[in-house]
Amino acid sequence: MKRIEPSFVIGLILILVGGLFILQNMGILDNVGDVFWGGVFLAAGALFLFAFITGSWWAVIPGLTLAGLGVLILLPDPLEKYGGALFLGSISLAFWLVFVTAMRERWWAIIPAGTLTTLAIVSFLPEFVGGIETGAFFFFGLAVTFALVALLTGMRWAWYPAAALGALGLVVLLAIGDIANYIMAAVLIGAGAFLLYRYFRRA
Repeated sequence: MKRIEPSFVIGLILILVGGLFILQNMGILDNVGDVFWGGVFLAAGALFLFAFITGSWWAVIPGLTLAGLGVLILLPDPLEKYGGALFLGSISLAFWLVFVTAMRERWWAIIPAGTLTTLAIVSFLPEFVGGIETGAFFFFGLAVTFALVALLTGMRWAWYPAAALGALGLVVLLAIGDIANYIMAAVLIGAGAFLLYRYFRRA
C-alpha cells in the first residue's frame, strides 16, 4: 500500500476549507471557521477513540477531550450555556471508561471521573439553585466519589475523605437562610432541658 504523504493530507484540507467558504458565500453555512475547527477536533478525537477501541486504554482521554471540544465549538447559540457542562462531562466519561475497562488496576480513575462529573453538574446548577446550594452539592459530589472508591474497590481509607466531605456539604447546606438559627435554638433548648432534667432528678 502506498504511503500517504503530507501533501495529500494538506491538499484534502485545502479543498475542504475552500468548499466551506463557497458554502458560506452561497448562504448555506454560517461561521465556517467554527465548522472547520469543530470538525478538526472531532476528527482528531475519532482517531484517538479508534486507538482506544483497538487496545490503547489511555487514548480514550485525549479522544473524548478533543471530541468534547469539537462539539463545544459546534454548539448552537441557545445551547452555549451548557457548553462547560458538556465539555467537562466528556472528560469525565473518558475516566469512567478507563475505570470500567480495568476496575482493579485503574481504580484511581474514579476520583477524576467523579470530580469532573460533579463539576459538570455544578457548572449549570446556579441557574436553578443558589450559590450556597451549589457549594453544598459540590462537597456531596466529592463525598459520593470517595464513597464509590470504597464500595467498588474495597479500600476502607476512602471512607474518611467521604465522611469529611459529606460533613462539609452538610455544614454548607445548614448555613442556608435561617436554618442555622433554628438549629442553634434547638441545641440551646435541648441543653437547657437536659440541665433541668438533671436538676429535678437530683431533687
